[in-house]
Amino acid sequence: MTAPIPAATLVLFRDGPDGPEHLFVERAATMVFAGGAVVFPGGRVDPGDHELAARFPHLDPDDAAARIAAVRETIEETGIAVGLETDVDVLRDALAEGITMSRLLDTHGLTVDPNALVPFARWCPNFKETRTFDTRFYLARVETGHAEARVDATENVHLFWATAADVLRRADAGEVKIIFPTRRNLERLATLASFEAAQAHAAAHPVETITPWMEDRDGARYLCIPGGLGYPVTSENLDQAMRG
Repeated sequence: MTAPIPAATLVLFRDGPDGPEHLFVERAATMVFAGGAVVFPGGRVDPGDHELAARFPHLDPDDAAARIAAVRETIEETGIAVGLETDVDVLRDALAEGITMSRLLDTHGLTVDPNALVPFARWCPNFKETRTFDTRFYLARVETGHAEARVDATENVHLFWATAADVLRRADAGEVKIIFPTRRNLERLATLASFEAAQAHAAAHPVETITPWMEDRDGARYLCIPGGLGYPVTSENLDQAMRG
């Protein structure tokens, strides 16, 4: 069996009139994984992320690399930098050219703060129809007035800020597509009234690797996840679930 691909994603928070808003990207329909779906910014962990993570020995090496990947991918996909104070366009352009994050920070005399990210969840679905990603989810706050997000126009075709409840409503109305892990995390986020509440909620629930499984219930097949990890909904009819 092929080993899961380490990945990371970043759930950004900003204050909105109806509660916390999060930044979403719509993936290009041509993408093999989650094509056409609305997801949080993120992507796979690269070797350069491990190189930079070695500078933070107080963190687990894989956790540190995933935090760096979440920051890097969010810069690449949206133009928003978390844990950095800099002209993000300079970094974004250089990252697009393949320059590593560690080299960029050294060149510009910058440091990144991995503690700006709050561990929230870890998902490793094994749906077989798609490649398998071992994805760590992190939370981070974006202050009002932060640089405007801009889509990368390569892997993604659109981005927008919205509340978790609004994206769930749009998905139920058929306006957007969301994959199973995104839906479960949106349902969880929709219960949290602020970034501070999300931090407390994350601290109160262990981050355990979630691998959904299938179960027969009353003649129907359901996709299920464990209870006790902060998710208000732990199953979905397989016929309705988008798996990737």
